[in-house]
Amino acid sequence: MEISLGQGLLILFLVVVPLLYEWSATFKYFCKMAFYNSYILFLAVIVIPICAVRGRNVENMKIIRSMMLHVKYLYGIKIDVRGTENFNIKQPYVIVSNHQSSLDLLGMMEVLPDRCVPIAKKELMYMGTVGLACWLGGIIFINRKKTDDAISVMAETAQTMLCEDVRVWVFPEGTRNHNGSMLPFKRGAFHLAVQAQVPIIPVVISSYRDFYSKKERRFTTGRCTVQILPPMPTRELVAEDVPALTDRVRQAMLIAFEGLSVELGAPQ
Repeated sequence: MEISLGQGLLILFLVVVPLLYEWSATFKYFCKMAFYNSYILFLAVIVIPICAVRGRNVENMKIIRSMMLHVKYLYGIKIDVRGTENFNIKQPYVIVSNHQSSLDLLGMMEVLPDRCVPIAKKELMYMGTVGLACWLGGIIFINRKKTDDAISVMAETAQTMLCEDVRVWVFPEGTRNHNGSMLPFKRGAFHLAVQAQVPIIPVVISSYRDFYSKKERRFTTGRCTVQILPPMPTRELVAEDVPALTDRVRQAMLIAFEGLSVELGAPQ
């Protein structure tokens, strides 16, 4: 029986790809990341019609979260959570968290409290189905390139938090940090908390170094810890207090991050 060129290429593909996946850590890394991003797009397609019934609404984040919780199992990632009792306060608050990679989405969805939405860069809104799902979930978009716009959005957010009992999640580093530590914090989240006079709750996600490294093109199974630190009050603080508040929160998070890294055996 003769085999056509197309059939031959298909057979070659079915043989070579599994072998490369097993033998090459780099190939495995790119396969896993490609699947991760594609799967998020696929989940967004499912979520959109469900969330569209309500329209843009913070309650849609419950649906988005429930759709995301199983993804960690696909990658063999075990997430331990500590300090959930620190979310048990009956008022709005600002959550600040370190930002290592797109995998932070898994840790965030693991602990995301009710009526909580992330603040994200405006570019995300234009990322097809993911952008639409985020918009329907009530995610707050800011234009980081236009300071006046960002300040205006933050002022509106402060009012929304108080009037509608909404919590917000911010990555104060402003961008992903793959260096195993924390970048300096931008002050927007802290100005927001002081303006609204609501507590700041730091959330620390431990290093992924034992199972994930973008630089080394490595992505295996592993575990990480999400630690929720006690709330830091902002009552009676004013704009002049923001720099000191920012430094105090970052230092507390850095200590917790380094402690978790030692505990999990991640390289420093």
